[in-house]
Amino acid sequence: MRIKLIAPASNLVAPGPRTVGLFPPLALQAVAALVPPEHEVVIADESIEPLDLSDEPDLVGITALTAAAPRAYAIADAYRRRGIRVVLGGMHPSALPEEALAHADAVVVGEAEGSWPQLLSDLSQGRLQRIYRRDRFAPLQGLPLPRRDLVQGRRYLVPATVQTSRGCPHHCAFCSVSRFFGRTYRTRPIPEVLKEIESLGTRTLVFVDDNLVGDPARARRLFEALVPYRLRWLGQSSLDISRDPGLLRLAAKSGCVGLFIGFESLSRASLAQAGKAGLNRPAEFAEAIRRIHDQGIGIEGAFVFGFDHDGPDVFERTVSFAQRLRLAAAQFGILTPFPGTALRRQLEKAGRIVVRDWARYTISHAVFEPLNMTRERLEEGFRWAYREFYSYRSILGRLLPRLFNNFGVFLTLNLGFRRALQVFKARTRAPYPAEAAGPTG
Repeated sequence: MRIKLIAPASNLVAPGPRTVGLFPPLALQAVAALVPPEHEVVIADESIEPLDLSDEPDLVGITALTAAAPRAYAIADAYRRRGIRVVLGGMHPSALPEEALAHADAVVVGEAEGSWPQLLSDLSQGRLQRIYRRDRFAPLQGLPLPRRDLVQGRRYLVPATVQTSRGCPHHCAFCSVSRFFGRTYRTRPIPEVLKEIESLGTRTLVFVDDNLVGDPARARRLFEALVPYRLRWLGQSSLDISRDPGLLRLAAKSGCVGLFIGFESLSRASLAQAGKAGLNRPAEFAEAIRRIHDQGIGIEGAFVFGFDHDGPDVFERTVSFAQRLRLAAAQFGILTPFPGTALRRQLEKAGRIVVRDWARYTISHAVFEPLNMTRERLEEGFRWAYREFYSYRSILGRLLPRLFNNFGVFLTLNLGFRRALQVFKARTRAPYPAEAAGPTG
């Protein structure tokens, strides 16, 4: 069979020949690696190149986050109108499989390992099922190397990404990770991770684990094994790493130059609403940041606006904090009730969800009624935070001189955010003619 795997764009402007993405679609590279060799497989990433809908594959597989769901459904409908089989998977179809089934011949719920090979076998025998769902999570031992040869690495800012674990031991109210990957923390064998790193041909990479230190003892063994490779890597961690000086020093020794950390809020009440009051303690933030900085590791902090205790002053307080503590970068988001989360159940029960168009679920739109400000004020403050934090004055003031050794890495990241702000301004509600209009949730 000729199999086409697609990563659809959300509501970004249509890409051009010089468009550069952040990361390649690792999930589709992993799915492609599960395809038996007798089949031909290609990967299309619509975030970096226009999608050709005139081709004739035998099977189309589409992965979708919530914001990209309308576009994914439109692509699926376009292929199915021509009699081509379509399979949908990923976070959003897994949360709402019945919705996805209206646009697909089959839906893969959860991880593809175990389900995808069975689906291909069933299809070849003419007995394709409607839903593929495993009773338990697949083991992470012996996974084939992702098919990185199927993407244009030069079209990505960070072409080398590696996943060493799945799941998260925490259960944040607004997060979809624990529903999709489970609250159990599952890890790949370290020798297999090292083998994958050796295959990359680069010493600069990003670990895309949702929490690289979810199991501190295992993280210590991983970092020790990475030391001889002389890597320069970035990853995502909880604040727990700042509470373990030995683990933190070992992370730096293994080549860590930056960590993405979810602070979420400076308010204890808001953190309690998020389900992170026990994990994040605002009184400790400044000291935790200092400890991480002292190891030469930059921090990209994540902050969420729109909790029930947030008033109009939350934007200036948060940006001021991030600038004063000289965070290398920051990601700001509007609280968003994604399908399957505890937050969505709470807001649905309260009747506060007012926007059901999945294309607006980008963490940059207010899709529910906040308690202490209007939706318009929430969006306005969100945009102001980005403009202020990524002004040239703010960038240089934060990066110099503390992060001089890795200045180039973080300057590139900051300029990338500035570029993203320009793209955000250029977004339209229907950038793709003809097949653009997908259904809403």
